[in-house]
Amino acid sequence: MKGMKKKLFMLFFGLMTVVSASAQFEQGKLYASAGLTNLDLHYNANTKWDLGLNAKVGYMFMDDWMLLAEGQWNLRQEAPNDFRLGAGLRYHIEQNGLYLGAGANYKHTEGYDDFLPNVNLGYTFFISRTVTIEPELYYDMSLKDFKNYSGLGLRIGFGIYLDELF
Repeated sequence: MKGMKKKLFMLFFGLMTVVSASAQFEQGKLYASAGLTNLDLHYNANTKWDLGLNAKVGYMFMDDWMLLAEGQWNLRQEAPNDFRLGAGLRYHIEQNGLYLGAGANYKHTEGYDDFLPNVNLGYTFFISRTVTIEPELYYDMSLKDFKNYSGLGLRIGFGIYLDELF
């Protein structure tokens, strides 16, 4: 009997988590995120050690669809630091917490500017009704020097989903 109560509680808790998570992907929600990117887990031919600070803001213009703006500053050991500004689009798959994204960033560093289209795959893990942890794999493709500046990386951020302010 004790095991049955525990299973029912876990089922109820899981159901409530799914219901509250899917409610966050409704039209009109605002989003803000800050995180670390690369964490020395980014690879391209030009850099070895790499750490970035990333900030994003977004708006759910339709259920499950978000427009994003982002800024990123990367610290590098063997190459000049860079700053990026970009925009993107994200689609949330409510059934499993995954999201798919695509966007583009303008990259500026000492004597070098580039345009980087990117794709990403992430997971939205709700730790409360509005706060998330979001691990994400991404791929940046350099249009200026594909071989040396395109790369795969990992980003981990904390997000906040808020009700519409207007």
